[in-house]
Amino acid sequence: MEHKELLRQGLETLGLPFDEDTLSKFMTYLGELKKWNRAHSITAIREDREVIVSHFLDSALYTAGLDESVRSLADIGSGGGFPGVPLRILRPDLEVHLVEPNRKKAAFLRTLTGRLGLRDVRVHECRMEQLDDIKVDALVTRALFSARELYDGASGIIREGGRLVLSKGQKYEEELGELDMKYEVIDIALPFSDAIRHIIVIRP
Repeated sequence: MEHKELLRQGLETLGLPFDEDTLSKFMTYLGELKKWNRAHSITAIREDREVIVSHFLDSALYTAGLDESVRSLADIGSGGGFPGVPLRILRPDLEVHLVEPNRKKAAFLRTLTGRLGLRDVRVHECRMEQLDDIKVDALVTRALFSARELYDGASGIIREGGRLVLSKGQKYEEELGELDMKYEVIDIALPFSDAIRHIIVIRP
């Protein structure tokens, strides 16, 4: 299946709104990621189909935890831009902060967001503990942070009434029990795979 059609079918399966410009941005994203990967190893996944499924569509699942009240978010440990950049492509109304301490990956994110013409996207080349000049409605991450680590490191930038949105495996109850906070679990099948993702919405 052609790459754009694969993405189209995946977004349709998830019931997400999109147009041809959305698809074109994702295809530009794929091209930039492949180009940078050859020199800088931005991500471990390199095969086109896997990038679309395991990066683009997997990132899109986070929309389930981001209703219209969420107008800004910080993607902690953004790496190759996941999930922050796909979320910004799918939700043009969002203000997005990409937090990435690795210099080469931060450079990639600046180049990528420029190529995609994404406004209201800012790259922070620092650790989450160093953020002190922003306030957001939601924190998201695909990095290997526990819920406790994410909350302890970056909770100071969440606005009152905000949330953390995470994607976790089967043992999420054990991990989230350490937080003693209210949370909601949304189970979603990842298109073109056998995987079930658990999108966790935590409200401090």
